[in-house]
Order: sequence, then structure tokens, then C-alpha cells
Amino acid sequence: MALRFPLARPRTALLAGLIAAASVVGAARVQAQQPRPFGTLTVPADSLAPRPFAKFSADAESMRDSIVALARAQLGKRYVLGGTNPRRGFDCSGLVKYVLGMLDISLPRTARQQAKMGEAVAKSTDELKPGDLLTFGKSKRGVSHIAIYIGDGKYIHASSGAGRVIESDLARTDSPLIRAWRGVRRVLVGDDADSVSAAHKGAGSGD
Repeated sequence: MALRFPLARPRTALLAGLIAAASVVGAARVQAQQPRPFGTLTVPADSLAPRPFAKFSADAESMRDSIVALARAQLGKRYVLGGTNPRRGFDCSGLVKYVLGMLDISLPRTARQQAKMGEAVAKSTDELKPGDLLTFGKSKRGVSHIAIYIGDGKYIHASSGAGRVIESDLARTDSPLIRAWRGVRRVLVGDDADSVSAAHKGAGSGD
């Protein structure tokens, strides 16, 4: 009597199942390796984020806007006598030198020296432009404080009284503790970058 082994059919079914599974895996691999349609490339978010201080426009109006933006970015930084950078802190002339230096406008170090740069402008809010430098001081001592005008009668400066970089209003009430507004200096004197007044490096520290 011949013995029958019912193995052929299960083996055939198993082989067919393996082939089918392999086909599915292969199809998935092919699909995964296919190039993505144009326009679906993902770009890291960090590469799209605006970089600070990258490529300011060369015209004077945009330069003034850039000065204001850079000055506002320092609000709240601590006041430090002799300070010239955000990490350590600023005194008044250190703040002005840092902000304008970021735009390749070189100024001397002290408030008294900076008060001689550029062109004199009438001491009137109607004549002021953002980016102008405002000078302060008691009449007998001359200029002892300097700030950056940002428009709308307001300016930014490193205040020893407040202990930090703050925004103030030219219309604030006079006080014996507040230095008198003495004048205005304009380092951007024309309509383009070529009109930036020449400036030279100075020495010393200032408030």
C-alpha cells in the first residue's frame, strides 16, 4: 500500500505567501526610493529663520531704521561704566559706539568725542530723524551723556540712574537729576551710505 504525504500543497501555499510578502516589501522599498516631487523638499526651520543684523540696505533711510532696530534690541541690558557690548553691559557712549559700529560706522569712545561727529542739527523735534545722536549735560560740564533718537520724540540710552538701557521721552519733566538736552549730531548726513560722515576711533571711557 502506497503512503501519501500531503506536504506538497502546504509547501506551495507557504512559498506563494513568501513570494507575495517579498513583493510587498520590494514595492515598499521602491516607493521609498523614488525621488520626491519637486517642491516637496523639506528645509530645516533654522535655515529659514532671519539672521540678526544680516544685510542692511545701503540707503540712508534704511540705515536709520537699522540703527533704531539695533538700539531697541539692547533695551534692558545693564548699565556698566566702560561697558561696550551686550554681554558685559553698556555705558551711554559704549551703547552708541556699539550700535553704529554694527553698521560699520566708527565713532570715538566718549560722549564728549562723539558729540563732535557728523553735523549739528537744530534742537527741535521737527528737525530730528531716527538715528540722530542726542547730547546731554550740565552747561558748565559740557556734554556728559549721549543717546540715540528713535522717532516720535523718544530716544534710547544707557542710563546710570536706571541701571540699564532704557527708552525715554524728550518731553519728560525737567528734574535736577536729569541732564539737560544740549544738542543733536547727525552722522547720516545725506540720502545714501556715501554720505555717512567720517569718524575716527577714540580712546577712554564715557558716560
